[in-house]
Amino acid sequence: METTKKPIYAKCPTCGKSVAWITENKWRPFCTERCKLIDLGEWLSENHRIPGKEGRPFSVEESEDFQA
Repeated sequence: METTKKPIYAKCPTCGKSVAWITENKWRPFCTERCKLIDLGEWLSENHRIPGKEGRPFSVEESEDFQA
């Protein structure tokens, strides 16, 4: 007897739509490329952040890799 696994479903982080967690879904965990790009824009505009202690500002003079 063959057993067929039912896919796991998750909510799209952007719109909340139910998304099957399967390899054929290339946008997972998002439902579409649009939702994926909306989420990326939120990270790039710093609307989404990972909490933590802020570091000190980067100084070019401190970098050994910098070449004028």
